[in-house]
Amino acid sequence: MTASQPDAETIAADVFTALADPTRRHILAELARRGPATATDLADRLPISRQAIAKHLTLLGDAGLVRPETGERRRVRFHPNAQPVRVAQAFLATLAQDWDNRLGALEDHLDHGSETNP
Repeated sequence: MTASQPDAETIAADVFTALADPTRRHILAELARRGPATATDLADRLPISRQAIAKHLTLLGDAGLVRPETGERRRVRFHPNAQPVRVAQAFLATLAQDWDNRLGALEDHLDHGSETNP
């Protein structure tokens, strides 16, 4: 990892922040379901203004969850990007494993402690 590449915890935090908003989750779900779209396309499909969608797309882009691609007539289409979600999932899996290990050790301690202290 270089200094310019964020670590998994930073990527996960950005994903969680972006997905904390239900409107951004709805936009991302729409892109995943129906494919790449412009902010105008999304405004036609969703009950949100184009300007609001553009702001949400910027935040989703900052988290790496969408990537812009300039097309014909300089129209920018946004493509969903699952890679940051995979990083966030792996981060959560590591946290879960750490907790599982600690809880397992506590359980072992409590089980053995009850055997020696009736």
